[in-house]
Amino acid sequence: MALTLASCEPAPAAGVGVLFNPRSHRNAKVRDAIAALPGVHIATPSSRADLRPTLEDFLAKGVECIAISGGDGTVRDVLTAGLSLFGDNWPALAVIPAGKTNALNVDLGAPKDWDVAGVIGALRRGNRVTRRPLIVRDLEGGGELAGFVFGAGVFTTAIAAGQDAHRLGAFDSLAVGATAVWGIVQGLLGSDRNRWRRGVPMTIRTGPGRDELPRTRWGEPDRRMLMLAATLERFPMGAKPFGELEGMKMAVLDHPRRRVMAAIPAIAGGWDGDWLRKNGVHRCATDRIEIDLGGRFILDGEAFPEGRYAIVPGPELSFVVP
Repeated sequence: MALTLASCEPAPAAGVGVLFNPRSHRNAKVRDAIAALPGVHIATPSSRADLRPTLEDFLAKGVECIAISGGDGTVRDVLTAGLSLFGDNWPALAVIPAGKTNALNVDLGAPKDWDVAGVIGALRRGNRVTRRPLIVRDLEGGGELAGFVFGAGVFTTAIAAGQDAHRLGAFDSLAVGATAVWGIVQGLLGSDRNRWRRGVPMTIRTGPGRDELPRTRWGEPDRRMLMLAATLERFPMGAKPFGELEGMKMAVLDHPRRRVMAAIPAIAGGWDGDWLRKNGVHRCATDRIEIDLGGRFILDGEAFPEGRYAIVPGPELSFVVP
């Protein structure tokens, strides 16, 4: 990610705060060049505990935009740390893709070589899109998280396999594709004892009435193979796991019937119909999801403990885009 000072536009008067994840593999050798830009404030928090003081410092300095240099997990941690600080009044945000997974950036559409100079130029031009994160509230222990992609069941298994792909050097859409292919093979050829097929105990309720999501007769009645929720509009590799739904969306698979697993490429491409619902594929858009979960869940790439959670749309956030 090259950065030349001669091509940089001046920063807005209010300035830009840049948050680096020091562990992100694309952040090396750019800090000094960025620090030389006028009106730019840099912070490299070493832990999640340091994020809140860093955001408070940016707030005190009146920054107009917070640029997050990292992957999906870094964005999740920043949003979680800032929920009680900013409420519904966040400064503009920008994501500089510098992590192993950058699903949010796929949605936002920034090129992989986007940098702080590009953010400053786009900020001056007023290039913005609005997105709302998911807020995941712990109904037993308290506390909440903010992120964009929530998954449980085989999704947790897939993320673990994706980490193996990262260690082999596959990142972003390549890792997603490799993991998806492996999951389909396991779903087609494995037995119901296979971790890719068995799912986890979960009860799902939606909407203000907390209506329990219907379940088909296949598989164990208290288990589902997959639950996925997101507010993104575009997904890696052009996938459409929620069909044409908008807002906060959810997709659930009761049990991996082989005929359903064979149709996964079409389902991921957005195919919908009564046949899917009759065979245990559920999709909906809703303003509230409650889930009693007997296994870990994934939020933007990281695993969190089982328990009872509510998922609701978060505040509207304005993202600077190219």
